[in-house]
Amino acid sequence: MTGEASSASVPASTGTITTAVPARLDRLPWSRWHWMIVIGLGTVWILDGLEVTIVGNVAGRIAEEGSGLDITSAQITGLAAALYVAGACLGALFFGRLTDIYGRKKLFMVTLIVYLAATALTALSFETWWFFLFRFLTGFGIGGEYAAINSAIDELIPSRYRGRVDLIINGSYWLGAIGGALLSIVMLDTDIFPKDLGWRLSFALGVVLGLAVLLVRRHVPESPRWQFIHGQGEKADELVSSVEREIEKEKGKPLPPPAGEITIHQRKSIGFGLIAKTVFGRYPRRAVLGLALFIGQAFLYNAITFGFGAILITFFDVPTGSTGYYFAVIAAGNFLGPLLLGKFFDTVGRRIMISGTYLLSGLLLFGTAWLFDNGSLTATTMTACWCVVLFFASAGASSAYLTVSEIFPMETRAMAIAFFYAVGTAAGGISGPLIFAELTESGVVADTALAFQIGAGLMCAAGIVAAFLAVNAERRSLEDIATPLSATEAKTEEAHG
Repeated sequence: MTGEASSASVPASTGTITTAVPARLDRLPWSRWHWMIVIGLGTVWILDGLEVTIVGNVAGRIAEEGSGLDITSAQITGLAAALYVAGACLGALFFGRLTDIYGRKKLFMVTLIVYLAATALTALSFETWWFFLFRFLTGFGIGGEYAAINSAIDELIPSRYRGRVDLIINGSYWLGAIGGALLSIVMLDTDIFPKDLGWRLSFALGVVLGLAVLLVRRHVPESPRWQFIHGQGEKADELVSSVEREIEKEKGKPLPPPAGEITIHQRKSIGFGLIAKTVFGRYPRRAVLGLALFIGQAFLYNAITFGFGAILITFFDVPTGSTGYYFAVIAAGNFLGPLLLGKFFDTVGRRIMISGTYLLSGLLLFGTAWLFDNGSLTATTMTACWCVVLFFASAGASSAYLTVSEIFPMETRAMAIAFFYAVGTAAGGISGPLIFAELTESGVVADTALAFQIGAGLMCAAGIVAAFLAVNAERRSLEDIATPLSATEAKTEEAHG
């Protein structure tokens, strides 16, 4: 019988539970159920990519007279971009805490609704302050998505697939970026839409797509790992049993027995003090690793993503309506990186792949900065260089989210993701767009080359940190990588701690 190796469990109240739920989830073969998880949770990154790219590409048009807003391009790629990121940082912390307390499912529904409402209201902007406010609130919803979704994905996907699936899902952001880039070409064509309408319809389309995601997401279940720790052991057992029956029917053969059990003292919530003590006291090296990875990728991506269109217009005289073609190319390189390299994070290993992708992308970016500073690049060759740089950088950046979501104990997972995302993104993602907008607006080649070099240096530094501190988490269960705080035989220190 499928559920034989499951657990003695207690309904709704806290107590002690011995469960095989983690081992049962990890030994599942890939199935239609897992595809439903990927589609229901992963597609929101497509919306995020669509959103950010549209803003970057329509910045020039919104700043033009007759757009319906009295705003400059630098305000859109600088202040508005920084507000979006600031909202994402605060949203991650706010919703991350709620995700650990109330569960993954409730919060990944709420955060998507916040995102959709704010995006719709951005499309209706009639004053500059309104645009700024709802860019902030859009980011607030997206930040919450990072905490709720990454924790849910890692807890639902079998350990042998976790690395590649997490990377590809986070990398799917760039599918949205491709769509946003190509969509902006159509929406900015004044022969099709008036200046004051096309950019609004771009945001409205994101809302329509988001509603479709919301419908799919209703079918994504709560994390059984969260359930059995939070006094819902019976629900966790019932959920996993139903999934096992579904997969056995799909595959036409019984599942192998799970490899072991874990005994847990159930609890309703974990205080901030214990979370901080765990992350920084029990796992200080992992904390340094998480900060390094997030700061490096956040500066690079938030600075360049928000400003790439401005670079093309300022230095290569690319027309406003054509920047989308170039951005679609680098977005394709970004998506292909996690797609093609993701499996190696599960086979070659985390340490080699994380440090390698960070270092290689940083070195290639130094080379791009040198060529740009010497005047050796055109709009086409600059785009080609960025495409190669970001092929590796995208896999590395996606691995930052994977890393912090799997190397800390179950009870702290969503909050750990939120913290490292918020701190790293605040350091690189708020300062990045503000600094980069000033540097590119100056029209001086050396200023923009300097921004490239700063991003490259931070990526290389993070790669060196990863070479020494990355955790060999490939194909290991989450409970083996970091023993739950609620486990009755929790280790006092992890080997990589």
